[in-house]
Formats: sequence, structure tokens, C-alpha cells
Amino acid sequence: MKQLLPLFLLFITFSSAFPADQKVENEENMQLAQAYLNQFYSTEIEGSHLIQSKNRSLIDGKIQEMQAFFGLTVTGKLDSNTLEIMKTPRCGVPDVGQYGYTLPGWRKRKLTYRIMNYTPDMPQADVDQAIQKALQLWSKVTPLMFTKIYKGVADIMIAFRTRVHGWCPRHFDGPLGVLGHAFPPGRGLGGDTHFDEDENWTTKNTTGFNLFLVAAHEFGHSLGLSHSNDERALMFPNYVTLDPSKYPLSQDDINGIQSIYGGLPTAPVKTKGTNIPHACDPNLTFDAITTLRREVMFFKGRHLWRIYYDIADVEFELIASFWPSLPADLQAAYENPKDTILVFKGVRKAAPQPFPPHSLHKFGLLKPNLVAQVSEPSTLAG
Repeated sequence: MKQLLPLFLLFITFSSAFPADQKVENEENMQLAQAYLNQFYSTEIEGSHLIQSKNRSLIDGKIQEMQAFFGLTVTGKLDSNTLEIMKTPRCGVPDVGQYGYTLPGWRKRKLTYRIMNYTPDMPQADVDQAIQKALQLWSKVTPLMFTKIYKGVADIMIAFRTRVHGWCPRHFDGPLGVLGHAFPPGRGLGGDTHFDEDENWTTKNTTGFNLFLVAAHEFGHSLGLSHSNDERALMFPNYVTLDPSKYPLSQDDINGIQSIYGGLPTAPVKTKGTNIPHACDPNLTFDAITTLRREVMFFKGRHLWRIYYDIADVEFELIASFWPSLPADLQAAYENPKDTILVFKGVRKAAPQPFPPHSLHKFGLLKPNLVAQVSEPSTLAG
């Protein structure tokens, strides 16, 4: 009987430990969920402690919101599938809230980027290549062009940082967890992209995180995209291992970025017989030449050169772009004392809007193919 007593006490000790361990695990999971929901699903401004409330209905509602976004069974409970998603490495940009919508984007199409520092995990040349390829991914489906600069402030400032860094309102959390974050187009932090230096960065998928894939995702945010709940999309918030040699943009990504910037510009269709004249062509002739205040205009076919007396640059453009009311293939032009240009074609005289075209018959010029070449206003008399 004396030998059974220690065994009985030992059994009680182990039995009572299981509920305690389970309680600790549940408490840790709840803390994880609160931090996760506060960071990625708070509808308040960043830094809010809304989800740290003990209000279970509020927490359950946020869990339901997260479960719906990831396509999980919506229960509002911390089941194993929900916890697995919460523990998966991901982007630090919220899924909903302040940055939860596609933004207007940059107003310009030529953007600059600058790499502020490099991770020691990779050769600098590999980092440069990964960043360049990630940006090219977006430029291949939009009119955007990216140029690297080495000093000064770029539109997209790129840096490897740890934990609390500078003035950035978003913090990193050490290995795993948040891999990077970026800010939408705008001034200040707008467009800037940060990667967590505590991660192991690589160009391969064997160990660590592929910098090209993470950078391509973050640059989507830099250009104005929000997260996608399509698991096949590059803008899906969780890190998904993909083959970098394959094209990682899904149709969802392409539709999103083109809704902001449009697609690739199409080359103008060159119709037969519409050659663009070159100013250096020794055989070039002009249809008409005239002055307009401080400039001289040369007309040829559908095109127009504009030369200023005090500026070396020569402007070359379509006549229709500068004066939509004027036809092509003019035959003569001149400037009258009222700073109005009169142009001639066939039997018609015209001036830029708001002056309507008139027939040359009004001036007694009856030959239909007459070319009116005038150098002085008095030529039109009679």
C-alpha cells in the first residue's frame, strides 16, 4: 500500500498538468489572434488597440471577417485552419481598413527607385537583379517605366530594416511573421518598400524567402494595389512558394493594376503612304511656312514644326494635335496684322477656330486649284 501511494500522487500530478498546459496554449493563441487581427483587420487607424478589448463578440466578428477573406469556414472561432493562416509568413499591409482598397495610383508614368541598403544574405548584384525583375513584372502589363537612381529621393525608396525602424509606423516582428511592407502612392512614405532583415533572403526556394517574389508583391502596394483573396494571385497576402522562372502575375493581378494605369500603350497604326517627314532630309520640302508672334511654323502633310527665335529646341507634332480644326496637306499660310494665321487648301481659306472656313471665290479667285502664296496682307486686296 505504501508503494501505491507515490504512484497515485504522480498520476494526479500529471493529470492536473494537462489542463494547465491547454490553458496556456489557448491563452497564447488568443494573444496571437488579437495581435493579428489588430494589425490586419482593424478598421481604426494604424496603431489602434481596438482588438485588445476583452469584448468576445468584437473579436469573434473580426475572426469571421478574416475567415471570409481567406475562404475558410466562417465560425468566428479559433479553429486549427484559422490559426494555421495566422501563423503563416505574410505581408505587413492590412487586408482591410485604411489601405484595404485599390488606390488611385501615381499621376505620372515614369517612376524612380533607389535601394538604400543591401541584405548580407545575398550578393548585391543578385539583390539588384531581383528588384529590377520585380518592377519589370508590372511594367510589362502597364505604361509604367522604372529608373534606378543612386542618390536623392526616389518615388520608391527600398530598404532592409528590423523591428522598429525610423519614422515608419509599421514594425517588423523578427524571423517569420511579417516579411515586408510597402506604402501606397503619395508623398513622404508613399511608395516606400521595406523588407525584414531578420528573414533569410534568397533567390531560390529551397531555404529562406525569395526576394523577387516578396518584392514583386510589395511593389504592387507601392503602385496602389490592395490585397487579393485569390490564392493564385501575387497580391495574396500570405507567402506562397512559386517558381520564379514562371510568370507569377495572375489575371486578377493584371486586371487590378490595369484598372489603375491602363494596359500597355499600343503602337499607332501606320497607314500606307503616311510617312513621317524628317527635318534632316535633304529632299524635304514644305507645304507652307508662316510666322506666329515669336515663332516660325513649317507645315508638311499632317505634321508641323515650331521654331522659336530665342529657344534652340524645335517642336514637332501633328497639326491635328496643335490645331484640331486645321486640315492636313496645306498649300499656303500667312499671319495677318491681327495675329491670326490664314491657311489655304484647294479653293478654301481657313483659320484656326473660332473662325470658319470660307471659299476663295469671295476674293475673286476662281481657279479651283489655285495656290495662294502670300507674303504681305495687301496681296489679298481685290
